[in-house]
Amino acid sequence: MFSRRAVSKLTTSAPAGFSRRMASTKSLRETLKEVIPAKQEQLKKLKAEHSQTVVGDVKVENIIGGMRGIKAMLWEASVLDPLEGIRFHGLSIPECQKQLPTAPDGKEILPESMLWLLLTGQVPTTEQARELSKELAEKGELPKFVEDLLDSLPTTLHPMTQMAIGVSALNHDSAFQANYEKGMKKADYWTHTLEDSLSLVARLPALSARIYRNVYKPGTDLAAVDKNLDLVGNYSNMLGFGDNKDLTEYLRLYIAIHGDHEGGNASAHASHLVASTLADPFLSYSAGLQALAGPLHGLANQEVLRWQLNMLKELDGKVTHSDIKDFLWKTLKSGQVVPGYGHGVLRNPDPRFIALQEFCDTRPELSSSPLVQLVKQTFEVAPDVLKEHGKTKNPFPNVDAASGCVLYEYGLKDFKYYTVIFGVSRALGCVSQLVWARALGLPLERPKSYSIDALEKLIKSQ
Repeated sequence: MFSRRAVSKLTTSAPAGFSRRMASTKSLRETLKEVIPAKQEQLKKLKAEHSQTVVGDVKVENIIGGMRGIKAMLWEASVLDPLEGIRFHGLSIPECQKQLPTAPDGKEILPESMLWLLLTGQVPTTEQARELSKELAEKGELPKFVEDLLDSLPTTLHPMTQMAIGVSALNHDSAFQANYEKGMKKADYWTHTLEDSLSLVARLPALSARIYRNVYKPGTDLAAVDKNLDLVGNYSNMLGFGDNKDLTEYLRLYIAIHGDHEGGNASAHASHLVASTLADPFLSYSAGLQALAGPLHGLANQEVLRWQLNMLKELDGKVTHSDIKDFLWKTLKSGQVVPGYGHGVLRNPDPRFIALQEFCDTRPELSSSPLVQLVKQTFEVAPDVLKEHGKTKNPFPNVDAASGCVLYEYGLKDFKYYTVIFGVSRALGCVSQLVWARALGLPLERPKSYSIDALEKLIKSQ
């Protein structure tokens, strides 16, 4: 169980509209009831006073380039700065590592405490994080029909497809859908969205672990949800790695800092878009998982790992900076990209990558690993090579440059499963936004589109 901290934490770096007060033992629901009215009033004032204020210009390249860079989405949980990286309600990753509660047997952020921060804008006390852990554990078991559904799927079906199917099926018990059909008030939308969101997060470990067991360890026993463990403690245990405390700590860190990355990424945007139709969180996040399964979004860490292992094999394990440089150029000249480098928004090294590297530096078994050391050495060489190559806007590593390699070293070597762990993580940010979208009454998302002919006509008319 979680130990109590002697001193309560003050909420820090809270955005405008959030109260600053000594953290207490208020529940998550009580906290949200306190902060939502202030945020609703802030949005109402913004709409009344600044609805016609221009915040950016749309160019033809934005329209035909996947809407990249267009400032056109409200997302409360986090803001991604190209130079500073991600901030969760104003807190950087190092600040979160210092302030957010940890497990009693570890030092890394509890994903439950990150979920609390994303939902409320406030740093929870250890007691509040503990209570949320207990609630999620109580809700963590899968309905029998979902277990049967997952067990019926062919083991050759991609784990991400199975995850999306399982999450969609959970909508059978959606509180939002049931109450919407009864005719609930709009003011109550967020409360039922919250209940579904917590149920979804709670059940993801059991759902994801069952997929892992079915695909990679068929016939083995699957541990039950332990009501005394935190979310990742249960996940690691059900995966069969409960005795590996270092892997459990790594998963806590990875899932917490990878839980949200503003709303413009494909999985977050897909969840937000589907939720704007008033689909429940299960259906909405299932759509996000489908987006996450694409090679340009969620599969990057396994591509990095394959590339790094190929380098180790080709160089026979004896790697110098000169060898890495040659291998990088070989990759680029073959027409491939260097996996794990570059980012759609970031223009500096990803703070998540730095956090994972620092984790590796504190573990002797990782510091001595040729694979993990290769990740570090590649970071020392690749940026200069990519700058010289001249075709990469951001020559620095993103989180995927390190994440899969650590999983591999700790014995979780099933590449196709890595994105499922990403899916467990990204739920934290997506469901937080779903709650706020309903609390703020955000409308159906419906951008305007143009055909090529219509776009050319519009350009000529100007």
